[in-house]
Amino acid sequence: MSKVSYYTEEGLQKMKDELHELKTKGRAQASADIAEARDKGDLSENAEYDAAKDAQGLLEMKIAKLETVVANARVIKESDVDTSKVGLLTKVKIKNLKNSMEVTYTMVSEEEANLKEGKVSIKSPIGKGLLGKKVGEKAEVEAPVGKMEFEVLDISL
Repeated sequence: MSKVSYYTEEGLQKMKDELHELKTKGRAQASADIAEARDKGDLSENAEYDAAKDAQGLLEMKIAKLETVVANARVIKESDVDTSKVGLLTKVKIKNLKNSMEVTYTMVSEEEANLKEGKVSIKSPIGKGLLGKKVGEKAEVEAPVGKMEFEVLDISL
């Protein structure tokens, strides 16, 4: 039994689109690769055929995993978001207490995380450290670069 995960509408749609792409174009390409390798002769000594079959197996595993994630996904609406504390879908403005740098992140699920877009996973070290904090509270985060300390300046949608 898989656990339910929450996503933005946009994030869930991206996963559904990726799943559709893998099932259609991905499977077609894998079949074409296998057929091409099969045409090259003796299968018992055909490394290209083995590689194509392995790639097909990995594709099917990825499809199965994504199907499970999508089946257990739930969309969280902005109206359901509590902005009194840091949580999923909240935008949190934080200040690094070591260098006084301020940055704003949107807290999202693991699959939607993208640091370039300012989206941080709630399962990342920073996400875990900030989760549940309120404005004015400090958060100690155990990051790969060492211990970091942040102050929550603002929480919004």
